[in-house]
Amino acid sequence: MEVGIGFLGFGNIGSGVFNIIKANGQEIEKREGLRLTVKRALVRDINKKRGVEVDPGLFTANPEDVLSDPGISIVAEFMGGAEPAREYILRALEKGKTVVTANKEVIAIHWPELQEAARKTGAGLYFEASVAGGVPIIKAMAESLNANRVLEIMGIINGTTNYILSRMSDEGRSFEEVLAEAKRLGYAEPDPTMDIEGCDTMYKLSILASMAFQTRVSVEGIYREGISSITVEDIEYGKELGLAMRLLAIAKKQDGCLEARVHPTFIPQSHPLAAVRDSYNAIFIKGDMVGNLMFYGRGAGSLPTGSAVVSDIIAACHNRGRHRGMFAGNSGVCREEAKINGNWETEFFLRLTVTDKPGVLAKIAGVFGKHQVSIASVIQKGHDRDTAPLIFVTHKAQELSMRRAVEDMRHIPEVARIENLIRVER
Repeated sequence: MEVGIGFLGFGNIGSGVFNIIKANGQEIEKREGLRLTVKRALVRDINKKRGVEVDPGLFTANPEDVLSDPGISIVAEFMGGAEPAREYILRALEKGKTVVTANKEVIAIHWPELQEAARKTGAGLYFEASVAGGVPIIKAMAESLNANRVLEIMGIINGTTNYILSRMSDEGRSFEEVLAEAKRLGYAEPDPTMDIEGCDTMYKLSILASMAFQTRVSVEGIYREGISSITVEDIEYGKELGLAMRLLAIAKKQDGCLEARVHPTFIPQSHPLAAVRDSYNAIFIKGDMVGNLMFYGRGAGSLPTGSAVVSDIIAACHNRGRHRGMFAGNSGVCREEAKINGNWETEFFLRLTVTDKPGVLAKIAGVFGKHQVSIASVIQKGHDRDTAPLIFVTHKAQELSMRRAVEDMRHIPEVARIENLIRVER
């Protein structure tokens, strides 16, 4: 069976998908009985030189050449961003065309609208490539884990930040130095804000948590903190405590409430996620029946991400006429907003610079006690003239109690600086 495919965009991922179809098309046809044919590709500039051998007649600057072509049954979107991707995806679905996308932002923000449009026309909406590149986490969530209640998700789902934190940890270099290197190597965008401030991870967590807990976890409900404040000193002190630093996406369900957060996190060096280095991704999932699982692999790149897109295209062809809603199975569109708990419990790492005077530790301990925060360990390092670093690790405490305690410490005259507050997950 020949399948006509239209591309929206032909950048890094689009060219990767094209190359995969070109290289493995015969094998796919032999194995799956599908001849995948790319008919048109929407681009901004049809005259731009591209690093792919392709017939120039494939390209068009008119979206209608893709959206209104009756010979195109599957539209693959690689434009990125919320608009105009949302408009084009919606129009394709309304015309009954199945859409495969790698766009985490448009799915995280607009999936109820898009899935409703797909349901009305019987079209499919597939987005395996939107989270963790080539790691097949979306299909696992939708199909392989559907006998479970998911209790917890904890993942490294941004390769740029993991590369930066790995290099800082392994080589003792500063955030600024490693970020500059990541830009040179192409791991980071010229404007890396989406990655280093946790926005990319936030969109992906919204998708994963919405699927895992079958309720809408909007990006507005996710606590977000990036890695730009992390220093080599934080990482080295963490090592002394047997901890490794990662930017984690965390979602947990307890007593009918969800906690959803993205932030730098210390985890034990023995934790499976601590072994995930450089630009690799990994998602750690706890199910009530299956127990602990971890999915690991390349989280970005034209070929790993393209592999996920082509896999979705093949699945869409086999599911023609019986596409499954990825967020709410066959029950329809899940519109219910998650009840978010913004006052989760975890351990904390707090690093201060204090005046080297008697009684300082007692004053800080008093503030902890006032806010019901219990101290697990204290490290006092060698001082520099009149000041000294002081590091605390707490037992589990409530997020809001810890924040209030830190705010009160700012008013202790002997506390020169609050250097960093980092959450710890065991």
